Amino acid sequence: MKITIGTRGSALALTQTEYVKSQLEKAYPMHTYEIKIIRTKGDKIQDVALDKINDKGIFVKEIEKELLDHTIDLAVHSLKDMPSTMAEGLTFAKTLSASDYRDCLVLKNYKSLAELPKHSIIATGSKRRYYQLLALRPDLQIVGIRGNVNTRLEKLRTQNIDGLVLASAGLKRLGLEDEITEYFDETQMIPACGQGILALQVLKDSPLLEMLEAIGDEQANQRMKLESLFLAQVNGGCHIPVGSYAKQEGNLIHFYAVLGNEDGSKLIKKDEVFSLDEGEEKVKEIARKLKEEVYGR
Repeated sequence: MKITIGTRGSALALTQTEYVKSQLEKAYPMHTYEIKIIRTKGDKIQDVALDKINDKGIFVKEIEKELLDHTIDLAVHSLKDMPSTMAEGLTFAKTLSASDYRDCLVLKNYKSLAELPKHSIIATGSKRRYYQLLALRPDLQIVGIRGNVNTRLEKLRTQNIDGLVLASAGLKRLGLEDEITEYFDETQMIPACGQGILALQVLKDSPLLEMLEAIGDEQANQRMKLESLFLAQVNGGCHIPVGSYAKQEGNLIHFYAVLGNEDGSKLIKKDEVFSLDEGEEKVKEIARKLKEEVYGR
């Protein structure tokens, strides 16, 4: 069987897809595999902030269409880029082991957030990072930024920016871990839902479901389910600050969640510990409480 894997064309997307391809080749060498690069709306529009583009699926719609058209068999996404709902007829396969879930700070001239002078300029393309960073350092000037990881690092070097906030997973997968100045743990900055996790998307009747079930990672899959559920319950996207992290501690989940309104005037965090068995019920309850506190509904 020939298996065609669809992905965006950035260095990070291709690195992630090569990893998935290598794991499939190792487990199922009897098949052949090829990668197909697909340009999405989010790749084409680089001069508009993500929260200003009124489209929750800007990095995935074109790829989902190719799955539905049977021109690819498997799509590899960063789970954090996925909207809270997906196209009819598609589903997630069991994911592989996760990378680092944390956000991190990449600084040009300083060694920590605490060392940064007042009014330093930090760039991020995420409202979630923007408002959580302001809570840690209200004096900072935070500006928007677009582009892939390497583009953002180049902008840091060449523009009047003192630092960036990025996902640790992307830097590590690209072999750029040395660029990281400081990590934010989940008590400082709750990550995007699914950060560090690969979303492996297929048709609901795909034979790849069974193949990936056999080589997938249970703990990463549990995170994917609970964090995706939270995102769906709050109807989250790029236009609001939203994040969650399901930290597994034995048979318990320590669930961290953040939700705010568009202008960041309300930003509320919650964290609760519950058993794995009651995970879905508890995540729905946390989402409901946060929506009530942030939006009054």
